[in-house]
Amino acid sequence: MATVPSESNTTTPASAMSLGQFSQLSNQKKLGLILSAAAVIALLVGALMWSQTPEYRVLYNNVPDQDGAAIIGALQQMNVPYKFSESGGAILVPEKQVHEARLRLAGQGLPKGGLAGFELMENQKFGASQFLEQVNYQRALEGELARSVQSIAAVQSARVHLAIAKPSVFSREKQQPSVSVLLNLHPGRVLSVEQVSAIVHLMSSSVPNLPVKNVTVVDQHGNLLSTQNDKQDSRFDAKQLEYIQELEENYIRRIEAILTPITGAANVRAQVTADVDFSRVERAEEIYRPNNTESEAAAIRSQQTLEATSTGSKVDGGIPGALSNRPPEPASAPIEAGGENKEGGDKAAVPTDKKKESTTNYEVDKTVQHVQQSTGNIKRLSAAVVVNYRKKVDENGEVTNEPLTADEIKEINNLVREAMGYNEKRGDSLTVTNNLFTHTGDMVLDVPLWKDPDVIMLAKDIGKQLLIAAVVLFFLLKILKPFLKSLTPPAALPPPAEQGQLSDGSAAVGQLPGQVDEAAIQAIQKSIFDENLKRAKQLALDEPAIVANVVKDWMGKNG
Repeated sequence: MATVPSESNTTTPASAMSLGQFSQLSNQKKLGLILSAAAVIALLVGALMWSQTPEYRVLYNNVPDQDGAAIIGALQQMNVPYKFSESGGAILVPEKQVHEARLRLAGQGLPKGGLAGFELMENQKFGASQFLEQVNYQRALEGELARSVQSIAAVQSARVHLAIAKPSVFSREKQQPSVSVLLNLHPGRVLSVEQVSAIVHLMSSSVPNLPVKNVTVVDQHGNLLSTQNDKQDSRFDAKQLEYIQELEENYIRRIEAILTPITGAANVRAQVTADVDFSRVERAEEIYRPNNTESEAAAIRSQQTLEATSTGSKVDGGIPGALSNRPPEPASAPIEAGGENKEGGDKAAVPTDKKKESTTNYEVDKTVQHVQQSTGNIKRLSAAVVVNYRKKVDENGEVTNEPLTADEIKEINNLVREAMGYNEKRGDSLTVTNNLFTHTGDMVLDVPLWKDPDVIMLAKDIGKQLLIAAVVLFFLLKILKPFLKSLTPPAALPPPAEQGQLSDGSAAVGQLPGQVDEAAIQAIQKSIFDENLKRAKQLALDEPAIVANVVKDWMGKNG
């Protein structure tokens, strides 16, 4: 049985090339292959480095030169890479190290903001005048106050100007100090009235004898902010509105919480309006109760009684003159004559003087009241409650809505009254309505995926990796693979199948498996010859030098 001739080592993978095959290539193709390999390696290394390069974020913006040098020195000691931004003079560090670097720099007191504080007093020169010491103290105080104001989140930078008068020995000529504050706010940020008031009181508490009215606060646009504090008492306070909103929301939550187990979470809606009195009333009273005639009801403070009795002869009287001015004669006892005076005669009367004085002091009834009514008292509450129809499923499985009964509505009304603390004397009002809801359930508006920051960051990372893979794959498939394929010799045709299949795909008729006749062998040989001839022609066209050398060798051997 004839055998089919086969060529050994005729198939060579396009991705593998031996050293002998590489040496047979021309110098131009060797250089191209080396450059291609170097380009692949450079592309892979560059893609790897680019994928591992961290993204830089702003550490500090608009940093003064003095602080910038200190920050760079601190970053070098911490081995933190940094970059400079041409626009804005910002210092950039890797994104993952921004917060850590800020905390560590803050521990070192950086940045100082370009403001000199009390460290100016540490470098006092010997022999400095009192005026220079006062100027340095004022500069240090201004710097410290500016640093304190800059710690507010909305403030980007601040400048403080102190106007302190010279001390005087005359009390009438003493002038109170004043302060001017210039604020540079971050773009899109504003200060509330409370924040401006905090800055004003901070200045007033930091400078001795500085009244609040002598503090002026101005922003970078020239708007006077400190006047808002003066008008605060004469206009509506925003905290009052917040208090009303919190109070109403509290009542709404209480009403919905007590009705939800009965009606369901999506079947009840409540709104409450509160009329709150924010007026402030202070009253001082002194009440005197009139004196009571009843001694038991009156409180005796003090009581004094004086009673005197005196007896003696008649007082001599007469016309004043010489006789009356004489000294009295010696007294003599009267001589009683006869018995008539003892029995029937009248006895001479003895004069008697009696005197009685009584003084009683009572306590005066007095009531002193100092009443201060608290603000935020509820004057009136108005509540409105809407309850959805009850859902009912019939025997066929169809869902129908039916209204609540009068007893159920009355029960709900009573529950709401107790939950809100209904007071009829206060004038509270309550309305409970049973209606069919158009939309049952709250529509929760989720943030779209394309607006979610986490999804955006993940998409950036995935896109970055996909771009690197696409570039590498394009270079390998479209550039390197065709180039390597052109360098390798074409593979030989595979041997015919054992089943007698011809090179054109037709099988030998009437042949058993493993048997090949002479006609099939000749056909296969002719096909191989034609293929080799085609390759030789193509090689003569592509590499004429190699063909010429082969022909030259043949001629030399034949000669």
